[in-house]
Amino acid sequence: MSGVTFTVLGTRPGQSGELVLSPGTELVVAGYTGRDVTAVQHHIDELAAIGVAPPPKVPMVYRYPLGLLTTRPEVTVGSPDTSGEAEPVLIRQAGAWYLGVGSDHTDRGLERESVERSKAVCPKPVSGQVIALSGDPCQGDLDAAWDAIELHSWAGDEPYQSAGLAAMRLPSDLLPTVLTELPAGADLAVFCGTVPLLTGDFRYATDWKIELRMGEATIRSEYSLKPS
Repeated sequence: MSGVTFTVLGTRPGQSGELVLSPGTELVVAGYTGRDVTAVQHHIDELAAIGVAPPPKVPMVYRYPLGLLTTRPEVTVGSPDTSGEAEPVLIRQAGAWYLGVGSDHTDRGLERESVERSKAVCPKPVSGQVIALSGDPCQGDLDAAWDAIELHSWAGDEPYQSAGLAAMRLPSDLLPTVLTELPAGADLAVFCGTVPLLTGDFRYATDWKIELRMGEATIRSEYSLKPS
């Protein structure tokens, strides 16, 4: 899929204020991206106890068709047992970097059989706006600001997630791992992982809202589900 378009905030001189993803953009969902390795292993053990197979490596890099990415306000899902989760999304296009927010919407019933397929059967809603970044996150240019970035989500009208990114791997740590599995120089959109649920339990709602706050900039996506 090509034609996924964003409005760019914090544009630099010469930028048009619009970003269109190239058709060859690699869509990646990174999993198990917590900074505390012991805590990540504890989470893996908890999932294994309810039947979710442990990942073959940490962090995991799941590659998906770009067609899953969407800015539409209504998306189709095939099961009532799906839920969203807010994630920072780092985008590289033609060497320039941007930050958005997306929802790694997942089929929780299928997740016990295959984490990879549980993500593949759901669209990945993203914000219609992205923040232009200075420098290269792979080289640590976003690390100093990373911990202060906040993620929030709501399932219906109920708060679902609310935390900063201090517990997540820094971009300079995560991105080199992701890039080893992609063609050199590829344009990409990377879902970087998420923050804990406020209640610890998945919720299944028809309406979802996700939000990322970075300094004075706030970007968000609101979307509704419809059955297939």
